[in-house]
Amino acid sequence: MPVKIRLQRHGSKKRPFYFIVVADARAPRDGKFIQKIGTYNPLTVPASVQLDRQKALDWLHKGAQPTDTVRRILSYKGVLYLKHLLRGVKLGLFDDAAAMEKFQKWHGEHELQMKKRQEENRKTRPGGGGRRGPGGPPMRRMERPERTERKPEGGAATTEA
Repeated sequence: MPVKIRLQRHGSKKRPFYFIVVADARAPRDGKFIQKIGTYNPLTVPASVQLDRQKALDWLHKGAQPTDTVRRILSYKGVLYLKHLLRGVKLGLFDDAAAMEKFQKWHGEHELQMKKRQEENRKTRPGGGGRRGPGGPPMRRMERPERTERKPEGGAATTEA
């Protein structure tokens, strides 16, 4: 039974929200799944991801194949890097403590980068930057021209008596 780590769509029309699930590859996208390991909301800036790293890592070790989007999410959260480090431990290149130290160092640098990106984003788009939301362009009130009565133009012949 081939197992995939993929996104399961929820939310309303044009407002997507995803669960990150482990499912049989033959199951429908929004159908039966084996285990839910996280959530992904692409509408927030930056996109918010909650992920159980340990469950994701366990499923990767069992042979589950992530889809392209989930692979990027796992990479962003450091799960693939952690798997890479644990493979080095298994091969005897370094011990478990050194692997965890490398991961903690990477995680700290990654968090600083994300905070920096969030600050830059806030500077360029204050208040969220929605079209009508705070920080967006001001809405102008359109003035309507005064109505004038229309006179018939050559269509109707009037007779004067």
